[in-house]
Amino acid sequence: MASPLPSSLHRLSLLSKPSPPQNHRLLVTPTRPELSRFECRAGQTGFFTRLGRLIKEKAKSDVEKLFSGFSKTRDNLAVIDELLLYWNLADTDRVLDELEEALLVSDFGPKITIKIVESLREDIVAGKLKSGSEIKEALKKSVLDLLTTKGSKTELQLGYRKPAVVMIVGVNGGGKTTSLGKLAYRLKKEGAKVLMAAGDTFRAAACDQLEIWAGRTGCEIVVAEKEKAKAASVISQAVKRGKEQGYDIVLCDTSGRLHTNYSLMEELIACKKAVSKVIPGAPNEILQVLDGTTGLNMLPQAREFNEIVGITGLILTKLDGSARGGCVVSVVNELGIPVKFVGVGEGVEDLQPFDAEAFVNAIFS
Repeated sequence: MASPLPSSLHRLSLLSKPSPPQNHRLLVTPTRPELSRFECRAGQTGFFTRLGRLIKEKAKSDVEKLFSGFSKTRDNLAVIDELLLYWNLADTDRVLDELEEALLVSDFGPKITIKIVESLREDIVAGKLKSGSEIKEALKKSVLDLLTTKGSKTELQLGYRKPAVVMIVGVNGGGKTTSLGKLAYRLKKEGAKVLMAAGDTFRAAACDQLEIWAGRTGCEIVVAEKEKAKAASVISQAVKRGKEQGYDIVLCDTSGRLHTNYSLMEELIACKKAVSKVIPGAPNEILQVLDGTTGLNMLPQAREFNEIVGITGLILTKLDGSARGGCVVSVVNELGIPVKFVGVGEGVEDLQPFDAEAFVNAIFS
């Protein structure tokens, strides 16, 4: 259970600054005493470039979390090692048929699976692959190429001026608010000054949930004081506040919505327009959270959201409890949208920056 908000959480006194509109309030959480190892701010040259590099390096250093997070997918694919251990040319058809089944069970999708298996078959017949270990390496390279060809920009693209604005979108229950909180934790840990915007004004508990994350991470948060406030208004006010008070990044939560509900999807367009009015060219990123346990069923959701607001990256959650890790490859290949983070556990540090090579090693180890 999440701990309650610290008692020191309070409304900011704005004696010498303009007060926020009556239907919003800015909450300030106590800052943590420990020093960050990265104190650069966005106003300094190359801040976001260095921030992206640090997060990318963190992905490589945390590779063990990826390994443990994808254990169920790895178990599904372990049969491939057994198939290839005593492989010989006469068994090629049988081995490839069983390899195909293993990939399908792990939600690689029929199109990708057939493409990979037929490529292996051609190389075997041509004499390019002469052992089980060579086939395994060729399989890993095929998957890696699929991920890097269409989804190479896995680092956050935050531009060059502050504040960078990131919108988090997705359907109900996918883990949007939790992912935003974990992302805030990671960015704050690397030295960024983060402001949260509680733009999920539809679900009553969402604001409370985000305030708890603000308390955990030591971030400030803008929330709506009145019920049924417009999400675009709350997010716009947060971005203005971020601009006025020198924040590096504004993370905007939004209401969960089904991709088939067009009136709610139009609300996302309004939020996007509201942000761009305050900062031309923003938001820098629109990240869609997808529930990894749904496997290939996430594809229609991603297509619809992308058509409406233009998704720049994906956060795949709940992959620690799923044997469907192949859906990562399917989503990137089908949509051409890079995966930027994957959720491999429930801990605050278990939202991992996505690294294609580490991922391939994790599922085919």
